[in-house]
Amino acid sequence: MRNSQLTRRRFLCGAGVALALPMQDGLRSASAKGVVSRTPHRMLLISNNLGVLPKPFFPDATGRDYELSPYLTELAEFRDDFTVISGLSHPDVHGGHSTENCFLTAARGPTKSGFRNQISLDQFAAERLGPVTRFPTLNLGVNIDKANRSLSWTRDGVLLPAEDSAPALFRKMFVQGDPAAVQQQLHKLDERGSILDTLLDDTQQFRRALGRDDQSRLDQYLTSVREIEQRLHTARQWELRPKPTTDQLPPEDLRDQKLFFEKFDLMLSMAKLALESDSTRIVTLMVDAFATPVFKLHPDQNTTDGYHNLSHHGQAEDKVKQLEDADRQQMALLHKLFRQLSETREDEDRLLDRTMILFGSNMGDANTHDNTNLPILLAGGGFRHGQHLGFPQDHNRPLCDLFVTMLHQLGIEVDAFGSSTSTLSGLERT
Repeated sequence: MRNSQLTRRRFLCGAGVALALPMQDGLRSASAKGVVSRTPHRMLLISNNLGVLPKPFFPDATGRDYELSPYLTELAEFRDDFTVISGLSHPDVHGGHSTENCFLTAARGPTKSGFRNQISLDQFAAERLGPVTRFPTLNLGVNIDKANRSLSWTRDGVLLPAEDSAPALFRKMFVQGDPAAVQQQLHKLDERGSILDTLLDDTQQFRRALGRDDQSRLDQYLTSVREIEQRLHTARQWELRPKPTTDQLPPEDLRDQKLFFEKFDLMLSMAKLALESDSTRIVTLMVDAFATPVFKLHPDQNTTDGYHNLSHHGQAEDKVKQLEDADRQQMALLHKLFRQLSETREDEDRLLDRTMILFGSNMGDANTHDNTNLPILLAGGGFRHGQHLGFPQDHNRPLCDLFVTMLHQLGIEVDAFGSSTSTLSGLERT
């Protein structure tokens, strides 16, 4: 590398590209920063990007003695295991469907020119937890438009594609490759390490020709290189360890987008299996209703329109009725998940007590493209549940206040995330 052949700007930009690529592989920092608890705590983050009908979702009264809303009656058995929260949203995150990628990032101004997303809650938590599991996070999808939508975003605001194939996810978690396949993967990891070694060697002479500001900027890049080296080392160690075993049979491959509820149910089951096997402790699941065409409402009944068109119901009775049916079925799937996690034991605890489940949406009301008063339900995780926490609907509380509270429950002591102003009180166990 010669200074005469490479300008400072070109080199620094090129280094940025080289350093951004390894982040796509989900490799996280090997040092857990700010983690104060070693008890396994887990997090499942679910979003339907068209939300639910708000009126039958939210209870009328707040507090612990509230009457279950029509939708929440589907979860009555687990009333003491969940909290419904109203009056939450992301400040300055407006623009209807354009907010769907901001649900876990709270990045402001998604419709503005030059918008760039920021790190999502799951990836932030994975960085802080370090390599405690084979997969720092698993990012899943139902009917997902992989090229444009995801709940997971890197620190540089790059979309992490969601896995929507249950068989592929099963193989990734449980199928041990033959020795040749393992060696091939190790070779790939070693090649990446070789590229980083070359980059470090080539920058030493170049650095001396830079000004103070550019040296500082380059040092930041080199620090990132060293962190990536640690991640590659960690990934290599996991590749050498046998994968866990399971009694579960490989799942069926459901590709038909009409089988919306079956696919949702299957991916929830896969998420549960991932958490139960400790393959990961953080799972995201984006239910891409926007991309869902006409779907089976019941075995002998299809919807009259695609999910998106139904969501713009304009109070049409037939469309509202179909949406209510779809929303209730999703609540029933959550009920099934809660039951399965409550029946699974880890030491003396239910897996439900160690797993935070967040169900919500970037849409407060898809019919009007409203992004305030988001439907938020938090279950499990060892919180003090059995209540409706209500905040002002005309001056919403930042949803990120809940995110910081959840990070603390994971054992990650941070002061802020996204647009947070504090933690969310009322969930602490007395």
